[in-house]
Amino acid sequence: MRKIIHIDMDAFFASVELKDRPELKHLPVVVSSHHPRAVICAASYPAREFGSRSAMSMAQGRKLCPQVVVIEPNFEKYRDISMQIHQIFQRYTPLIEPLSLDEAYLDVTENLKNIPSATEVAMQIRQDIFQTTGLTASAGVAPNKFLAKIASDWNKPDGICVIKPSQVQQFIQDLPLKKIPGVGKVMQEKLKLLQLQTLGDLQKIEQNVLVQQFGKYGKRLFLYAQGIDERPVQVERERQQISKETTFDDDLTLIQCQSYWSRLIDQVWSSLERKQLCARGVSAKLKLKNFQVLQHSKSFRQPLQNRQQLEQVLQQLLIEMHIPEHFKFRLIGVGLYQLSDQQDQPQLSLW
Repeated sequence: MRKIIHIDMDAFFASVELKDRPELKHLPVVVSSHHPRAVICAASYPAREFGSRSAMSMAQGRKLCPQVVVIEPNFEKYRDISMQIHQIFQRYTPLIEPLSLDEAYLDVTENLKNIPSATEVAMQIRQDIFQTTGLTASAGVAPNKFLAKIASDWNKPDGICVIKPSQVQQFIQDLPLKKIPGVGKVMQEKLKLLQLQTLGDLQKIEQNVLVQQFGKYGKRLFLYAQGIDERPVQVERERQQISKETTFDDDLTLIQCQSYWSRLIDQVWSSLERKQLCARGVSAKLKLKNFQVLQHSKSFRQPLQNRQQLEQVLQQLLIEMHIPEHFKFRLIGVGLYQLSDQQDQPQLSLW
């Protein structure tokens, strides 16, 4: 039986800024650029009371809260503090799976301080984080990653939620399906059509039925309904992606975007070379003026060899997307994924 902790910093970017500007603590504050098409990176808890949230457009955020205080993001500062937090994790366990700058899974089944209680470990980590950074963190403690992540959100902010093995069935019985990672609004609607709204409802459905309805994810849903998640904490998480996006002042057609693609390609390729990595996958992202996102990607057996190949793959992706000429976009982006350390590789064949 594993002992898993999920640590999630509370409104991380906003909290970092408020630590330096305590006079704004009780005001609605968001971290966002002042670009006309900017989106919110993080919202303080007073801002959330107005409905502001991360990934919301700044324009919408201002409508909800005209008096909102906007602070430009400082990602270098956030990375430095994130590093301090991860150094704290390393005092307790080498089994750390970072998910982002502000959250991580820790396997403390056997920990470096020989503390028998995972709850005690989580409490000490939260205390260490506060003493070192002045920031609060919420923690979920459970027998697996699925439950630990849900638990960390249970008593936010600055809270802890513990799910003991004997409490799992009771905890998940009435748990709304929207709490499951990966169950967004579209999936919620599909599940609602099957009259499924809680994990308890899901327990009544046979695995083969869920697989027929939802493919591989149906099997994951079946296991979640039993409170089962066998995924280990992955110490060496594969580097996720290098990506760059640009948001336009005015909506542009695909043809009008051409010069911007070239700039994005330069940026991601430069970042790839600087980090001495190579990539086997390329993704294209376009966001329509109604915020609908179009995406397409390709991966290859061998890494891209040069910038020209990246440009060729991107053009092929755009062709395969069959985008109507009249479509207009507010944002475009290029991503590189399936990253690995640089090494000599045979030439990539695109066809």
